[in-house]
Amino acid sequence: MKDDDKQDKEEINTGRRRFLVAASTVVGGIGVASAAVPFASSMLPSAKAQAAGAPIEVDLTNLQPGQMTVVEWRGKPVWIIHRTQEDLERLAKVNDDLRDPDSRVDQQPAYAKNYYRSVKPDYLVLVGVCTHLGCSPTFRPEPGSIDSNWQGGFYCPCHGSKYDMAGRIYKGMPAPLNLQVPPYHFISQKVIVIGEGPEKV
Repeated sequence: MKDDDKQDKEEINTGRRRFLVAASTVVGGIGVASAAVPFASSMLPSAKAQAAGAPIEVDLTNLQPGQMTVVEWRGKPVWIIHRTQEDLERLAKVNDDLRDPDSRVDQQPAYAKNYYRSVKPDYLVLVGVCTHLGCSPTFRPEPGSIDSNWQGGFYCPCHGSKYDMAGRIYKGMPAPLNLQVPPYHFISQKVIVIGEGPEKV
């Protein structure tokens, strides 16, 4: 083989090699980018997950005194109870039996850190999860339905914890804390937003 032919072949092979390396690099880069985009997207919260933590609006127009409605916020049940005047009057009868009657432990926003643990006395808003092991207590508003001293409230069937009509825990119960009051505010007389307090408005 002549030296000129050999040199031509080497130049052709070198050119082909450069082309193949460049083409492989481009195809590999596209492949990496194609894999990275879905991977990176999977790390972002889904629209459903974002919506689960978003504030929710609840119309209380049909919630009569003595009734409770349950909504879901952040994957947890939130109770809204329309307390009667009698419910409010009975709160004082159990103060001596409660572990934290003045809500000193910080489980409610500042605007609900009062005797009723609510923005408006007749509407109570609570996260419906027992502070012992996370069961959901039952609504037992009838006085005497649990025992002779019972003034109405919430009873956890899992381990027997009892809460009054403000979500305050009785002494000697397995649950260590009062029920949590979520952030919320009224946007009208009968419409409530759960998930943000009045300071966000």
